[in-house]
This record gives sequence, structure tokens and C-alpha cells, in this order.
Amino acid sequence: MRLARLLAATVSAVVAATAATAATAAPPDTEGTQPIYDYASAIREQVWVQTSVDSDADGAPDRVAVRVIRPRTDRKIPVIFQPSPYYAGLNDVPNHDDIDRDGAHALRADVSANRADTITFAGYLDNYFVPRGYAVAFADSLGAGGSTGCPTSGGRNETLGMKAVVDWLNGRAKAFDSAGAPVEARWSTGRTGMIGGSYNGTLANAVATTGVRGLETIVPTAAISSWYDYYRANGGVVAPGGFQGEDTDVLAKAVLTRQNPEVCAGVMAALERDQDRETGDYSRFWAERDYLRDVHKVRASVLLVHGLHDFNVRTGQAGQWWDALAANRVPRKIWLHQAGHTDPFNIRREQWLNTLHRWFDQWLYKIDTGIMREPIADVEVAPNQWQTARNWPLPDSRPVVLRLGDGTLGAKPSVTRQTFIDNTARTAEDLAANETATDPNRLAYLTAPLTKQTRLSGTPEVTVRADLTGDSPYLTALLVDYGTAERFAGVRTLPVQDCIGPGIEGDPGCFNRREYITATTPYEIVTRGWIDVRNRLSPAHTTPIRPGKAYTFRWNLQTTDHVFAPGHRIGLVLISTDRDHTLRYPTGTVVGVQPAASHLKLRLS
Repeated sequence: MRLARLLAATVSAVVAATAATAATAAPPDTEGTQPIYDYASAIREQVWVQTSVDSDADGAPDRVAVRVIRPRTDRKIPVIFQPSPYYAGLNDVPNHDDIDRDGAHALRADVSANRADTITFAGYLDNYFVPRGYAVAFADSLGAGGSTGCPTSGGRNETLGMKAVVDWLNGRAKAFDSAGAPVEARWSTGRTGMIGGSYNGTLANAVATTGVRGLETIVPTAAISSWYDYYRANGGVVAPGGFQGEDTDVLAKAVLTRQNPEVCAGVMAALERDQDRETGDYSRFWAERDYLRDVHKVRASVLLVHGLHDFNVRTGQAGQWWDALAANRVPRKIWLHQAGHTDPFNIRREQWLNTLHRWFDQWLYKIDTGIMREPIADVEVAPNQWQTARNWPLPDSRPVVLRLGDGTLGAKPSVTRQTFIDNTARTAEDLAANETATDPNRLAYLTAPLTKQTRLSGTPEVTVRADLTGDSPYLTALLVDYGTAERFAGVRTLPVQDCIGPGIEGDPGCFNRREYITATTPYEIVTRGWIDVRNRLSPAHTTPIRPGKAYTFRWNLQTTDHVFAPGHRIGLVLISTDRDHTLRYPTGTVVGVQPAASHLKLRLS
């Protein structure tokens, strides 16, 4: 997943402090724990926690390397725990070169990326929370760094490995020091909060679904709730944005940084075999990595964070997890920001530290900070424009069905069959441009200019009646905001720093500020979704279609929250191959759409 190492690294992690001016960040405006403990004299220790699994089949239980920083005190304290497979870095592993399914593999050069380039470091957890009376623990996921076992890209062994750390903090699992002597966490209250971004946050989701006692809360940022939906979509092989050709085996090999990695060769081979890049079907392999199946076991509260422009771990991961948590009445709060695959510390620092501090005080120290009486949702509807809501999707939003017409959306349906020809050389961004022009490689449907501001929240759904003749099995739907506006375009690092807590040599507790880059653009693809038409009946079963025969296809787009300005148009663009995400079959598939039997469903307010 080129998943960012978003939060703290090891105890000795070095935070780059380039020539920069330093500014002290304002303290959080909240009652609760205060920075009364000396960070410089904090206790630093490393243990190896024994797990209940033997994923490397060496005849001994796997062990998890855990590093702990805790204040020097006689009182028992709670723990903020961040697991990760990234602390020891990443191996450079090539992606699969099977993207172009025409036999030529002509574009091999663009299907491999250096995943190390996507790792970012931030280490604020220990600097901020240890002085406030928290222990902070960092653990290497199985098969990574100092841990034994084998990585499996979300497999059950990884979940149980990190669960064992929570068990140790609660006196239910064994741990040992480097000399092999037993170590107990007698200093721990047992109350644990897991936190992390991307893979790190995914491990928090996974452990929460075990229902392990002592895990009081989790804070997953840009995290996965179903690995199938990370590497697949409705039967189709679909890559995370920017990483065409990556799959579970590639990721596992990248994080396999333990000593003697060759002991995991059989596990790596099994991943490559069982993930099935041919049919893309949901299987027992993917069910093992689907945390939604066990969401009813979640006891921990959840502070969920996701970027609305995250094309790596897409927003559908957050949307389906949020809906499942709501259905099970899990105490929760959500932050949705405008950025991509990043930590909110980077884009709304003071407010984030305030929120996180009060959240952990609430759930780990059992201090009534009032945070659970505040609005459940904080949503950044445009760069630096935040709004709160008592629930999400917005309580006053309603499902609206928009019918497809002769280039129109939400007006008179058309009974005329309309066609386009798949062209794998063109990107979705190119195909979405020039919305009023006739384009042989797409169909575009537009609403009339909006007379008022219209907000979309939730998960759009599209129904398309169509026939396909050719090699490509994909249908892709793009939801587009047509209208000139200043929009999110990235994040840049500034030279000025915030010192958010005390530091020591090599870990000063100071971090560069960041700000948004914006650009004025004529349109934006708000969200998108894919289906392999051979999986129209079920993601788990491939059922071939008959060329030229019409079928009804229904699928979801990625969850989103977006404001369409007055005068803008809502657009639905239908294509087949999404060059940057799907496999690419030979160009030329003809898709015939019956608009009168097709529609788009949105939750609007």
C-alpha cells in the first residue's frame, strides 16, 4: 500500500530538523491531563511479546518487538499504542507487470514505484502524550523489524500479533527482554488506545474486531476496513491510486524486514497464488481480511479520520466502516478533511492535538472532557473551511434519483441506446474534460446549472443497463463537479516549525508546518467506482456475459462529502477502463447504454 508511516517511528527515530525557525504551538484549550512529567527522564524499554500464532512455522510462537516510552512515576498509566510494519523501512519490490492484458506488457515502466519514497515521518505521540501521563508503545507488525512471523497483508496472524500486545498490557500475555527474562507491564492500567495511519490504522481496525478487553478506543486514519476493497472492486482487479500492479504479495514482500526473511518464502508464494489476479473474485482469502464481518465484536470507541482526496486508501473504506460502526451503535466521531493520504496533524495541527488529547483523556483516563456531547462530524467542505454536524451522512440529506437522458441528468429519460468505445490509452481525467463535447470514448450526462448550493454526503450508487462487446469487462462511473472553482491540489511543507512538546537529542519535538496548495480548475472528479460486469450477480462469482446482450449493473462509488456551488453542474461520466486503476484489456470494447433504464442515486441536501 505505499502506506505512509504517518505517526511516530521507533524510540530512536530521528525527526529531520532542517534550518528553520521554531514557533511554540498554542496549548490545547481543554481540561484534563497536563504536562507534568519530565520527558527527558522517561523510561524507555523494549520487550518481545509472545503471540498465539506461529506464522513462520518454526515451531515457536511468533514474537512482537515492542518499544515503550513512559513517564517515570509510581502510578499506573494508560497506553497509546501504534503498531506498524514500516518502522524498519521497506524493501524495493517490483509490482506485477500484468496490467496491460493485450499480451504486450508495453508499459512495464509505469507499474512499479519506489514505495520508500512515500514514507513520511512524524513523531508527535511521545513528545506530546508522555509528559501528560501516558505510555506510548510502538510495535513492529509480524515479519517486520524486530518481530518474528510473516507478514500477510491483513491476515489473521497480523491481527492476533497486535492483539497480543493489548493482552500483555492487561496481564494476559507473556513478554521477555533481550536476555529472555519475563517482563510484566505492572505499570499499565490496561486501558489501551490504538492509533495509526494507513496500514498502522488498519491494524487498529483489525484488533478492534477481536473485541479484546482493555482496548478502549482506536483512532484509525486513512485505514482499511476490507482489503478486498483495497485491491479489488466488485469482481475487478483495481489498484490503489498511483500503484498500478501492486497486490497483497507485493506489499508483504516490501514489509518483510525481519531477520532471516527466507523463512517466509512459502507464505509469500501462498499470497501470490491465493489473491487471484485473474478473476478478482471475493474468496475465503479476502474474507479473512474483511474486518466488516466482525464489526459486531467491536467494543472500542472510534475516532475515524480520512482524507476526501485519498486515492490510495480510498474513501469507501471509511464510509463502509463508519456505516457498520453506526449500525452497531459504537461510540464514534468522524473527521473528513480535504487532503489525501495524510495525518490531520499535518493539516489542522492545533485543533487535532486538542481533539486527540480530549479523546484519549475521555476514553483512557475516563475524564469527562465533553467531547462526546459535541457534534459527531467535523468535515472540511473546502480547503480550510470546516463545518460540524450532529451526524454523518448529514441528517437532513435525502436520496435523490437522477435519470439519464440525451446528455442530461435528472431531466427527461432517453429511450435511445447510446454507445461509446473503450480507449485504454486515455485517463479518466482526460475523458471527463470538455463535458459538452461529443467524445467517442465516453458518455457524459449533466444536470442543469444548479440554482443553489447542493451538498452531497455519503455513498453514491449508479445503476446502468448496458451491453458490452469486446475484451474489457469493466464499467467505470465518474461523478464530476463541472464549474470553475479553487480546489485542493496538494500539501506543501513550510520552513516554520511548531514545538508541540519537550524533546531530547535527536528527537526535538518540533515539526514543520504544512499548508494546502490550491488551483483554479474547470472541473473535478469528485468520486468514482468500478465493476467487473462478470461479477454483476456477486463479487464472489464470475458469470460470463453474452456479447451484445443487455444486463443491469449496479455498483457504489467511493464515499464522499462534496459541495456543488450554484451555477455548477453535476455530471456522470461512463467509461470502461480506468487507466490508473483497472487492468487494461485491448482497446475497442463497445458499450451500449440504455439511459431510460439507468440512473444515479445521491444523498443531497
